[in-house]
Amino acid sequence: MAGMKDHDLDLATHLVHHDYQPPDGFVAPQPGVFKASTVIFPNVAAMRSREWKGKSGYTYGLHGTPTTFILEERLCALEGGLQCVLVPSGLAAIANVGMALLKSGDEVLIPDNAYGPGKDFANGELARFDITHAFYDPLDPADLAARITSATRLVWLEAPGSVSMEFPDLCEQVRICRARGVTTALDNTWGAGLAFAPFDLTGDGSLGVDISAHALTKYPSGGGDVLMGSVITRDLGLHMKIKLTHMRLGLGVGANDAEAILRALPSIGLRYRAHDEAARQLARWLQQQSAIAQVLHPALEGAPGHAHWKALCGAAEGGLGAAAGLFSVMIDARYTQQQVDVFCDSLRLFKLGYSWGGPMSLVVPYTIASMRSRPSPHLKPGTLVRFSIGLEAVEDLRRDLQQAMERAFPA
Repeated sequence: MAGMKDHDLDLATHLVHHDYQPPDGFVAPQPGVFKASTVIFPNVAAMRSREWKGKSGYTYGLHGTPTTFILEERLCALEGGLQCVLVPSGLAAIANVGMALLKSGDEVLIPDNAYGPGKDFANGELARFDITHAFYDPLDPADLAARITSATRLVWLEAPGSVSMEFPDLCEQVRICRARGVTTALDNTWGAGLAFAPFDLTGDGSLGVDISAHALTKYPSGGGDVLMGSVITRDLGLHMKIKLTHMRLGLGVGANDAEAILRALPSIGLRYRAHDEAARQLARWLQQQSAIAQVLHPALEGAPGHAHWKALCGAAEGGLGAAAGLFSVMIDARYTQQQVDVFCDSLRLFKLGYSWGGPMSLVVPYTIASMRSRPSPHLKPGTLVRFSIGLEAVEDLRRDLQQAMERAFPA
């Protein structure tokens, strides 16, 4: 410390301003965890000249640290994007996009089977800013085309739909929006950058979404213990709109949460494949059970939108296709809601809980009619139950399902 010797300082000051710096050159499998609100500048000139919008330097904790910069770049590699912002949850990603791109008088179109809290955001916060919204039929591209107006600025896409798992003709939806000059944003949590490439849907670079929003809470985390989201783009101008709103809203993520995602990312492909294989085995078994009227899994023949899933995702995994470890069933209408609740309560390995993508299998019963604004003729009558398949042994999960069905739906 210029002009002052360490022995001149009080111990309390010396502990704060100790000048030891570890040597450079430390390399390990995992990146370091940098926690900071304040970032120290070497001089005033550096403070005045350093730019926060890119990754050329550090200015303040909210604008990035080595830990978050590394995570952003790895997520871009996962999804095929070029720019990324990190937010506290998947819902925050949806909100960040809406706040950045929409203003009073604009309209956003949302698939009728979209993630419920995202629809609530449009009904609540966006509506208060005089931003209108409408719901379109995700299985009918013509309905989407008919609903785009001169006020439409943003179209949300979801593949497959939330809870009821319909897989849309995503390529045609993007073509329609591109022809009308409308920005597309995809909730890519299910695909996770693994089932298909959101920015290169056709494999030749000619067609892709504009924005990919991702709930990193699910497969990138993999542990059921981190809340985080991302918004990824390939267009710098679009990214800067999102990033400036991100800054003005004061959005940020904790360094330890970023570390947890970084630790989990190397295994995401292995985990995703394991979830997928187990889910398909159990979904096929459930198709044979008399209490089940319908199994809603995009990779199964006859499921709503299966042909679209096969066209987009079928080349993955050596032609087996890729799908997340998530599916729903319609329990036959002859069984009461009380019996369905007994079924869910009787499961021992499947736990009652929201979210998915973690090591533990989960189950949630839904009242699907209350979640949709239009009829769903492709769904058979009954009560919908969603399963998230974890990493337990498949045979143990099958036996758990069997004993619960025997208790709730006796022959």
